[in-house]
Amino acid sequence: MKRNFANQWVCSFAFCSIIVRFMLDDTDRRILRHMQSAPSLSTPDLADQLGMTSARLSRRLDRLRKTGVLRGVRTKVDWRALGYEVEVSLRVTLDKTQPRAFDDFIEAARSIAEVIEIQTFLGRVDVRLSVVALEMVHYQQIYRDHILSLPHIADIEALMHVARIKSDESLPL
Repeated sequence: MKRNFANQWVCSFAFCSIIVRFMLDDTDRRILRHMQSAPSLSTPDLADQLGMTSARLSRRLDRLRKTGVLRGVRTKVDWRALGYEVEVSLRVTLDKTQPRAFDDFIEAARSIAEVIEIQTFLGRVDVRLSVVALEMVHYQQIYRDHILSLPHIADIEALMHVARIKSDESLPL
């Protein structure tokens, strides 16, 4: 592999046409592993755990941000702790004879406060919405007043969430 004009790694073999945007070294992987396991650590505390200076860690973190590997820090709110007891996954098939079906649907779905996630797919199902509600009566109200009024729905299937078995966003680095 060699670097191109945009400082990206490019495979130089005829059968290989990939661009690797950023190569992680062992130190980068150690930093990311520690950040995934303890995201609230301050830079000096993280540097101590990694056995490096804060200045060196800051340079590494700046490079990881600049290259897009680190996109920010998020706060994860437990919506169940706020009283939301119902989670429903809605699998939606859109009327694709309408040219703006995806755009119109997604724009309208974004405006529903209880829709906490929107995913698009290739295949029979076009969109999945994750909807939270305080209780079933509240969900029925959201469904009737907001979901059913979304544009271009050809078919919709509701799956009631029972248990979350694994929810791990950490990568094996």
